[in-house]
Amino acid sequence: MTELKDRYDRKHTYLRISVTDRCNLRCLYCMPEEGMTFMDQESLLTYDQIAEVVDTAAGFGISKLRITGGEPLVRPGIAGLIAKLKSIRGIEEISLTTNGLLLGPQAAALKLAGLDRVNISLDTLDSARFRFIARRGRLDKVLEGIEAAAEAGLGPIKLNCVLLKGVNEDEIGRFLRLSAEKPLHVRFIEYMPIGHDDAGWRDHYLPLTRIAEEADRLGLSYEPLPEGPAGNGPSENYRIVGGAGSFGLIHPVSNHFCASCNRLRLTAEGDLKPCLYWVDELSVRPALGSPEAMRELFMKAMRIKPENHEMAALLAGDAQSHVPTGRRMSQIGGVGGE
Repeated sequence: MTELKDRYDRKHTYLRISVTDRCNLRCLYCMPEEGMTFMDQESLLTYDQIAEVVDTAAGFGISKLRITGGEPLVRPGIAGLIAKLKSIRGIEEISLTTNGLLLGPQAAALKLAGLDRVNISLDTLDSARFRFIARRGRLDKVLEGIEAAAEAGLGPIKLNCVLLKGVNEDEIGRFLRLSAEKPLHVRFIEYMPIGHDDAGWRDHYLPLTRIAEEADRLGLSYEPLPEGPAGNGPSENYRIVGGAGSFGLIHPVSNHFCASCNRLRLTAEGDLKPCLYWVDELSVRPALGSPEAMRELFMKAMRIKPENHEMAALLAGDAQSHVPTGRRMSQIGGVGGE
């Protein structure tokens, strides 16, 4: 088997697949409350086309898949897609990132189809604040989704919490205690400058040094974990001493994880992105129906993948020419690790 390695000798084993740009929430860090224009159904890759791309990826040693959106559960037939992808030789694990609103009724069927685990976006434990951040939906439905995922065996369950200065930073302690009290794995994620004006991002950006400061203030003793739950992603992982779960730090801006990057992204419309925060991407559509052309496309993605993204330079105020413009996080497939 030919390994998928880039110019910097990074081996790629992980593909994130966005199946839609639509979402049933309008989180303030992801998209505007009104006025979003979404792709029509004809613009999306079909499930058979996604499977064709994954079949080529698996031939290069890609063994882990993550299904993302937008919100992937708003697209009909996701369980069928998961079953189709899990049947491809070489695919060992499939996970899904969701906001949890639609997870409760679907969790058991997703598990039966072959889904291994879920990441659930949860930026607050307060109902009123949930409405402020998400602008739609209800917190209790997300909590029901978490319970349903646990009952279905979709664990370890990870909770993705985007920290926003002046919005939810006062809940750091609540999330830390949650990770101690329940077998849940909270991942604090830095707010990234994708799809926003520079000033708006800077107003809410919060470095994750605040986590340690808050833990120390509350007298919570914690210890590093050599490996996070379910593999080595970009998260630095810790556990409150004696705790049932863990917490992790994902800081793509202040301390990027590019040196160990092992992933590619496939957007809902069919663009292969070597890097989340880089303008270069390759459409898979011209290669559909030709295994040889699809293999060459993946190898080209390795040739153009940058050594690292330029978020830190943006934080320092340096103008950059390679950052993507015009796309929101919902159109790229989000951040996060394994």
